[in-house]
Amino acid sequence: MGIIMISGSIIQPPGGADVTTMEGLQESMHLFQPKHFLMPFLAHALGTLAGALLTAYFVVSEPKKWAIFIGCFFLLGGISNVVMLPSPLWFNIVDIVGAYIPMAYFGAILAAKIKHKNS
Repeated sequence: MGIIMISGSIIQPPGGADVTTMEGLQESMHLFQPKHFLMPFLAHALGTLAGALLTAYFVVSEPKKWAIFIGCFFLLGGISNVVMLPSPLWFNIVDIVGAYIPMAYFGAILAAKIKHKNS
């Protein structure tokens, strides 16, 4: 959520877009350019990566399975976001396919490397 909160200061929203409410986002989505979708994608991907990495690091048995579970949980959130906030099809595909399960898997791999290095 922190990435979303600071995104407006990094990439300015389109002129006339009210990004403070869900209704404002829905009404102004047609004004958004591809650059405006970078920060939401990073928020989804990095949030999933962090959640999966922490889970896989701290869980004792089957860390990869639990990391993927976290990725699936975040994926459900991503799907609900697609339903609630219609955005361009290309972003929906990139977000759903690239931000959740792959990042969860990567988090599990990173956690295993960190555990191996610390042991």
